[in-house]
Amino acid sequence: MDRKLFQEICNKVISINSAIRFAGIADEDGELLAFSERKELTPLLTPEERTQYAITAATRQYTRLRWESHLGKINYASSLYAKLIRATIPITDENNRLAYVLLMSFDVGTTDFHNIIMKHVIPLVNKYRETLNKESLQ
Repeated sequence: MDRKLFQEICNKVISINSAIRFAGIADEDGELLAFSERKELTPLLTPEERTQYAITAATRQYTRLRWESHLGKINYASSLYAKLIRATIPITDENNRLAYVLLMSFDVGTTDFHNIIMKHVIPLVNKYRETLNKESLQ
């Protein structure tokens, strides 16, 4: 597995908008493969808490994917906390099996995070989707 690819994606996501605090990619088991944080950011989570969050986020994505046959394709899920906005984007293979999860956080008060995700982040992920799916099979 080439972690440089995951790091490249995280770095590109961070550069999309100054409101993005954090971008990370976890595999289907929740192992954090790479992440990038905004420069001069004081993280709200410790490295251990970040690891636990990645595991939890991957588990939640499995649950959400199960309902797609009834509700339609999930683009992302988000949570509004008092100190930040979190978003998770499932990256699935051609059989709709979860391969990776893109984890993101935004500054609280970012009112256009939906547009940032839909118009910039998801198209970026889609550019890498075929390469990512090949990585998940290795």
